[in-house]
Amino acid sequence: MPLLAKTLRPFTLNKLVFLGCLLPSLALSKVPFDTNDDSIQTKDDTKALYAVDGDFNRNTVADLARELAKKPYQEPSITLPAALQELSYDQYRDIRFNPNASIWKNELLPFQMQLFHRGFYFKETVEVAIVENGQSQHLRYSPDMFTTGEVMQQPLPNADVGFAGIRLHNPLNTPDYYDEVAVFQGGSYFRSLGKNQGYGLSSRGLALKTADPEGEEFPAFRAFWIEKPANDSSSIVVYALLDSPSTTGAYRFTIRPGEDTVMDVEATLFPREDLDKVGLAPATSMFMFSSYERDQVDDFRPRVHDSDGLLMVNGRGDSLWRPLRNPNNLEVSAFSDNGPIGFGLIQRSRDFNNFQDLEANYEQRPSLWVEPVGDWARGSVVLVEIPTDSEVNDNIVAYWSPSEVIPAGSEYHFSYRLLWGHAPSFAKGEAIVEATRSGRASINSPTEKRLFVIDYRFPIPTDKVDLQKPTALIENTAGKIHNVVVAENQANGYRVTFELDPLDSELIELKLDLQFTDGRKAESWMYQWTK
Repeated sequence: MPLLAKTLRPFTLNKLVFLGCLLPSLALSKVPFDTNDDSIQTKDDTKALYAVDGDFNRNTVADLARELAKKPYQEPSITLPAALQELSYDQYRDIRFNPNASIWKNELLPFQMQLFHRGFYFKETVEVAIVENGQSQHLRYSPDMFTTGEVMQQPLPNADVGFAGIRLHNPLNTPDYYDEVAVFQGGSYFRSLGKNQGYGLSSRGLALKTADPEGEEFPAFRAFWIEKPANDSSSIVVYALLDSPSTTGAYRFTIRPGEDTVMDVEATLFPREDLDKVGLAPATSMFMFSSYERDQVDDFRPRVHDSDGLLMVNGRGDSLWRPLRNPNNLEVSAFSDNGPIGFGLIQRSRDFNNFQDLEANYEQRPSLWVEPVGDWARGSVVLVEIPTDSEVNDNIVAYWSPSEVIPAGSEYHFSYRLLWGHAPSFAKGEAIVEATRSGRASINSPTEKRLFVIDYRFPIPTDKVDLQKPTALIENTAGKIHNVVVAENQANGYRVTFELDPLDSELIELKLDLQFTDGRKAESWMYQWTK
């Protein structure tokens, strides 16, 4: 079977825009807000462009997106007081939503909603409306919705400056406290989590021109409509209008918090131009180092990552595991498929001892699993790995790239399910990769050869003394493989070790399969080695 990963190196790192950014330590601004600033609208003059008062149904947002796509793209105007635009990170964090102002606070509903103030990096207005009984009502800003602390010393503006995003709450962990369960803020980014977890990786409505030498295009959600939930509802519905130079889009999110929080996403794109570099269901995460990626690492922690692998189940039902890397150069890998069953960025390591970080709690970060609904046909799962020297940078991206161009003027419908929480449990009875380790092949002298140690978690039944060990089949695009050994490991199932002699190669794709004679299965291990 041929290797499924196709490595792409279209350009150098200096052409890349990081998806996450180090928040600068700016000097605290002492400029007071001018509530008479002509650059902002007064409350009486504020008019919503999209989330207006009036009738609302399931097709409203799609109708708006369709009409918007017929017009040339317009950059949103930044009508925001200068002092808000110049906020430091610490100042912006000091603007907090007042819990007493939470939407549906006193109605004993299963959900509440809070909002984000504009400022700092979040300068663009995001319109918000509440939908009830088929009617949409635009939600207006008031400074009374927010509180400030000692860092943010100046008062908030009285004028209606709008919002930067929304945050949904639900008694996820305990019945008497409304935990955060979903956030939509910044471009088309959103994130969620499962029970007893903390935020980690994010998703986006759409990825366009990711890792393109001409620069990435970042679509943005311009408006949200949130349906008021029923008293006994286990889910909440959010509609979103997406806009970008290349396309508009209409999205519907049905969010069900739980052990794994489930989001059912229904979307329609209305391209203004041909979309040939599009990413559906994109996930964005961070991987800095692990037990097999510690080159030049000087850190007391054994691991630092939000996700440790890309898991895929292709259209044939084969499970594939690709450990993530923090490469020396930008790396883009494409895994061709037809009708994918699922893919996602997974955090398999759940032991605090593997991280030793009392503040970040990486072992509690959620995995994100994508399940396409319907036939997604031919395309590729694309993995983008970006060099980083800081854990605040999101340097991992994974998405589905359709083979066919989405033509301008068309309507492209797609649906999928997102599971935020623990690794998917569909592979019960199948051996999965527990850990990947690598190091110098010789302890006696320097060598270019690398030793790989792959542990599979597959408990060996004690009542089958005649159980045969599997055979390890290794494929490599270059170099030579030596000394392949398969050993039983009662803790993890099986351990496979082998040596790689890269010879003169700069990059080698590796693939390991375990073959059983008794019908058992194991996911394939894939890895990209670079010099």
